[in-house]
Amino acid sequence: MYDIIIIGAGPAGLTAALYARRADKKVLVIEKETFGGQITHSPKVENYPGFTVMSGNEFADKLIEQVMYQGAEIELDTVNAVKGEAGAYTVECESGSFEAKSVIIATGSHHRQLGIEKENKFTGEGVSYCAVCDGAFYKDKDVAVIGGGNSALQEAILLSKTSKSVTVVQNLPFLTGEIKLREEVEKTDNISVILSSVVLEILGEDKFEGIRIKNTETAEESDIIVDSIFVAIGQQPENEPFKDIVKLNDYGYIVSDESCIPESDKKGIFTAGDCRTKKIRQIATAISDGATAALEACNFVDSL
Repeated sequence: MYDIIIIGAGPAGLTAALYARRADKKVLVIEKETFGGQITHSPKVENYPGFTVMSGNEFADKLIEQVMYQGAEIELDTVNAVKGEAGAYTVECESGSFEAKSVIIATGSHHRQLGIEKENKFTGEGVSYCAVCDGAFYKDKDVAVIGGGNSALQEAILLSKTSKSVTVVQNLPFLTGEIKLREEVEKTDNISVILSSVVLEILGEDKFEGIRIKNTETAEESDIIVDSIFVAIGQQPENEPFKDIVKLNDYGYIVSDESCIPESDKKGIFTAGDCRTKKIRQIATAISDGATAALEACNFVDSL
């Protein structure tokens, strides 16, 4: 019986493990894919306090090392469900089950991909999913934003302040972002918009060289030569296994306040990081959530 099982080993989950272990709780972290989470895909991290520059892998490695030094157990497995009641939860995985008094869900979310060839190959080397994270690397260069919703238009506006030009490529015949963002895009000189177009392929073999797009109305194909594309077609949380124990919103995120206590009739369940409802999803906010969720979970365990 563990005091706390943490599902997800991204910055939120690992920070939760660190705080829980320092409170002398018996902790198990379960991760199904990559220890460190999505940040491991970022070649440079320059917006985390205390570090001028580091790679996402470097950051993740240091955090994992720190958590293991503190004595947390780590398991590579896929969680299928969480069942039970407060003080006696069963976390069911593909290879077996684990028991815990409390559970922290920190599964994160991942950016929806275009699903085209070479997308993964050039991730971090011409394909990005975060202008806040990577926009500064393309100062005075030509970039494209794929998408037409609020996130895409916000990315385009942010990039326009440092990039030479920004081309927005939207698959629909209109932008779907809110009117104020559309107006801002329209009045920004170095932003251009291409509608009714989808990305067919990424150009370049050893180096990212641009994209080929297709007009969905005319079937005409054309190449856009840019230094990078920023894919902003939404994020996808991974909360399906927990839909029976916590409330999910229409987009699949766990409904939670800043205390990291989700809306649920189950006590002893907490959440942290990008998998929950929140306005800002960055490393700093994920780590803040991890600390908050861990302290709440520790208080819960102590109350049993």
